[in-house]
Amino acid sequence: MGAERRGRTSDGWGWSQGWGRGGGARDGALGSGAEPRGARSGRIQPSAARRPAPCWPACPSSLWPRILTSPSKTCPTASFPPQTTRDRGSAWPLATRSWTSASLSTSSPGLSSPNIRMSLISRLSIASWASARPPGGRRESPCGICCPPAVPGSETTRTLGDGDYTDFYSSRQHATNMGIMFRGSENALVPNWLHLPVGYHGRASSVVVSGTPIRRPTGQMRPDDAKPPVFGPCKLLDMELEMAFFVGPGNNLGEPIPISRAHEHIFGMVLMNDWSARDIQKWEYVPLGPFLGKSFGTTISPWVVPMDALLPFAVPNPEQDPKPLPYLRHDRPYTFDINLSVTLKGEGMSQAATICRSNFKYMYWTMLQQLTHHSVNGCNLRPGDLLASGTISGPEPESFGSLLELSWRGTKAIDLGNGQTRKFLLDGDEVIITDPSPDAPSSLLPCLPC
Repeated sequence: MGAERRGRTSDGWGWSQGWGRGGGARDGALGSGAEPRGARSGRIQPSAARRPAPCWPACPSSLWPRILTSPSKTCPTASFPPQTTRDRGSAWPLATRSWTSASLSTSSPGLSSPNIRMSLISRLSIASWASARPPGGRRESPCGICCPPAVPGSETTRTLGDGDYTDFYSSRQHATNMGIMFRGSENALVPNWLHLPVGYHGRASSVVVSGTPIRRPTGQMRPDDAKPPVFGPCKLLDMELEMAFFVGPGNNLGEPIPISRAHEHIFGMVLMNDWSARDIQKWEYVPLGPFLGKSFGTTISPWVVPMDALLPFAVPNPEQDPKPLPYLRHDRPYTFDINLSVTLKGEGMSQAATICRSNFKYMYWTMLQQLTHHSVNGCNLRPGDLLASGTISGPEPESFGSLLELSWRGTKAIDLGNGQTRKFLLDGDEVIITDPSPDAPSSLLPCLPC
């Protein structure tokens, strides 16, 4: 994991495709090789630097590509060493080019009632996913696992195009932490938070694939409340551990998606790093919410895992009290048990340091509730729209999913070892998001012939 410098986001979920090259995640054709389990989001680059084109691996590896996020330099071509994967019995079906045969395209020129055409792999049943795994859930040999379940299909069928991007705020612990830091413990959660999935409309054009360097943004800030605002490079650059899902079939304008059918509209999931310029965000946030502090870059993994492949890892959702309004109640209040970890590697560090261990199961609002609430006013969702979870924070300090929380608003330093500490990101830092579970070692898998 530490050897890669380019990586992609690690979604172990599989929409089965690599994302576009040399631009936003949506600019490229679906398809391309996979990566190891985690994915780096990129490197942080200084604001004045020209953003180089990302590098891409030649060969797929384990199912979870990594999210590589770093802001400062061109990432050299990666070789992907063996990664650790979690042995859940039926979690990781295959990681080969056959994943790239799943694709989503729209053939209707209109914005409503799009026809969705997915290749065979996107319609595999749970039984098909199970056939890709040996007894006991461990991979016994690359050929034995990868070749039999491979489904013929075109490597790419169509460029995904520009979908919309919505970011939710669905971790109760994260929302509570933010409230305590900025409003005090007596007013940690705003009145609406326990009644609806809070979200905002993000900037789709700056959603990029893992490995794309992120330039440090510039903007207005007001570091001293007693002085006028200043303009310059962001000083408090942060990462956010998130996951996201892609919409499969959309809905017509004016026709909400009932929660009983929301699962039919979710295609699969990816890992995400939602970069945040905290000082810019703080000054601009009131009264309309995030703008330049968020719109400069969001990194996702290049592969998507279909929901059928994830169902064996479903666990009960945390109890919701008070009960949501009827339109947000469903008979299957489930989430997924996905261990996640964030590591950070600064310039001069030989190894990345783990700064966060969390789990997707901590989310309070479910994906079904997010999608239903998004459409309840008649908003039409389209194939390829991206809906993000929001920062994933757990109950313990080491499970907090942002540097703002880990450093508690910059009041304490995070030890990276070798004498290095961080409160926020420096130029050249590399952030890696992955599933860290050590119980199922994964070997590098070969590409299948086209």
